[in-house]
Amino acid sequence: MLKAVLKFIWQYFKKLDKQLFIVVGICSLFSIVLIYSIVHNGLISYLTTSEYKKQLVAVFIGMAGAMVLSALDYRKFVKLWFLYGPACLILSLLLFTPLGFGREGSNNVNWLDIGFMSIQPSEFLKLAFILTFAYHLSKVDDRINQPIQLLLLLVHAAVPMGIIFIQNDYGTVLVFTAIVAVMVFAAGISYKYIVAVLVTLPALFAAAWFFVLGPTHKNRILVLFNPDLDTTAGDQQAAGKIALGSGQLFGKGLFGGEYYYVPDAHNDFIFSYIGQALGFVGCMVTVGLLCYICIKILVNAHIADDNLGKYICMGVFALMLIHCFVNIGMVLGVMPVIGVPLPFISDGGTAMVSMYIAIGFVMSVYSHSDRGYAVFYDKS
Repeated sequence: MLKAVLKFIWQYFKKLDKQLFIVVGICSLFSIVLIYSIVHNGLISYLTTSEYKKQLVAVFIGMAGAMVLSALDYRKFVKLWFLYGPACLILSLLLFTPLGFGREGSNNVNWLDIGFMSIQPSEFLKLAFILTFAYHLSKVDDRINQPIQLLLLLVHAAVPMGIIFIQNDYGTVLVFTAIVAVMVFAAGISYKYIVAVLVTLPALFAAAWFFVLGPTHKNRILVLFNPDLDTTAGDQQAAGKIALGSGQLFGKGLFGGEYYYVPDAHNDFIFSYIGQALGFVGCMVTVGLLCYICIKILVNAHIADDNLGKYICMGVFALMLIHCFVNIGMVLGVMPVIGVPLPFISDGGTAMVSMYIAIGFVMSVYSHSDRGYAVFYDKS
């Protein structure tokens, strides 16, 4: 019995994507250090020592979930879409009940109060969507360019995106859009459809500007072109850029420095705190780690045994990439402030656990692939 257990453990760790798991672990532990530093320095008055402790718990839960998922065959758990798909949709719909609430100063209703804790259903809806959409694409396969199949795929995407849109969570809508675009591109959608979308983008943006976006969201875009515009988002971005540059090359250190106050420095604007605490070098190391995660996910997509595994990896890649791009862009003042956290770095238990689950999907594809890889060639 003991011999069988030891053999199972050995085989499990032999197939585990150790490189990806270690780098993700480094990022999440770095997150805990940053949050502890922010609390210790009293940078944000309402944060207490429980903040980094909650983040630590979320990291351990996420790690455990990712390791369990990596041991399961993605081909089997993806077929349970009729369980996790409706469950995530129901959680999202509960936001329209008295259980749903938004952050102070925000018109988004994207948090769910379940008594002992609060969660963001949209984080889990993204994961359910990646799995169900990947499964849908794998069934369509080379028929993707048939109009009826494209229409069904669009309906599939429109359901969760519509729910999120009604909640005024336009940042998450942007994330969904990126996931859909990358996954259908990986599935081989015809270039004529891509060109058609690009041609209609100006008209779509104009329609959104005049008929969809409210004054708050319009100001978040306008402030990118007019920094002197008097908006809360503009003030936050201005403070973030000052803080980011104040660290210069090596930063002020994690403890004991004189830091600029930036709203949400522990969350959506944590990259600005990295800049002032660890300087340009710290920022580049952080970007390097996140780039490695994205590239490693792409590699796992390349070595996947089937299209289902490839589509799952591509969906997670899009999720990570758009989060990194938008979050860092918000701090640099080239993207509007739309509440998108930095993967494995920003404070937030739901976001941390959901990102680890996404990595668990990718690790499952890796563990159940018969193909290995080297840097420049495949191993059979």
